[in-house]
Amino acid sequence: MDLDAVRTFVAVAETGQFQAAADDLRITQQAASKRVATLERELGVRLFARIARGVRLTVDGQALLPHARELLRAAERATTAVTPGRRALRIDVVARRIAPSTILHAFYQQHPDIELDVVTLTNFDAEAALAEISAGTIDATFRSLRHLEVPSGLRASRVIDDRHELLVGPRHPLANAKTVTPAELTDHPIWMLGMSDAEPVGYYNDLATAFGLHIVTIGPSFGIEALLAELADSTQLATFVGEGSRYLWPESYDLRRIPVVDPTPVYPLSVIWRADNAHPVLANFLEYLHTRYKTTFDDDVWTPDWAPYPKKSHR
Repeated sequence: MDLDAVRTFVAVAETGQFQAAADDLRITQQAASKRVATLERELGVRLFARIARGVRLTVDGQALLPHARELLRAAERATTAVTPGRRALRIDVVARRIAPSTILHAFYQQHPDIELDVVTLTNFDAEAALAEISAGTIDATFRSLRHLEVPSGLRASRVIDDRHELLVGPRHPLANAKTVTPAELTDHPIWMLGMSDAEPVGYYNDLATAFGLHIVTIGPSFGIEALLAELADSTQLATFVGEGSRYLWPESYDLRRIPVVDPTPVYPLSVIWRADNAHPVLANFLEYLHTRYKTTFDDDVWTPDWAPYPKKSHR
């Protein structure tokens, strides 16, 4: 069904005159009459009857009118859904509790009127996530890009260096430390279980090799809640969390988040998006990420060789 014809039918029904409807639609009266005549032929019914001061709906026209209005509303919703700046910005934050989600939430708090769709491609590796960007199913994602080339048509920019903190229970030997160094962690096993993505697994292997740490990445994960409970009761168990992550636990657990310093290992994350993505909210979000990155810059950090710290470009 021709939407222009449906739109003209509704306009004529509401104004009661072809000329008035044509004026509203900025077309000629002849074009308006032609559109309605075409719709009548398609449906096989008469939609208007002539009266002295214009036209009135026939019984069939009255039956069609609410459906025609709903058809136009549906068309408007469809257009809105794919119009940059009008459809929701769709961002993959990988997981709800980590730094990208926290940062996106802070951006949304500054811009509460934007349309935002937050997704978590938890079980997607970096290559699969980038394929989603290329396909246009999401607008942006966050990945470390460890030994991964960014496909043609995409752009990437380093925007997060998530500083490590050690998370331990109150009976752990380091529980009362204000800070810890990587050298002080060599005798303490660190559990990072349940990871299957090659990016974080590779990163933690690189971190372990660089500082002689014992980081366990192989083994079943029963979820963050089970891990937090185990940490609370353990005299040995420890794990790394990012400074930008947000976890909640019962007060009785008395867990401690201890900054790792001298140097501070950081998990590097880049935002990746399509070069031809014209969504204005995406442009604003990218600017927010770059501005924030400059203000959180710190020299005293460690990153693996494949993610050199961009010291000069962000001073």
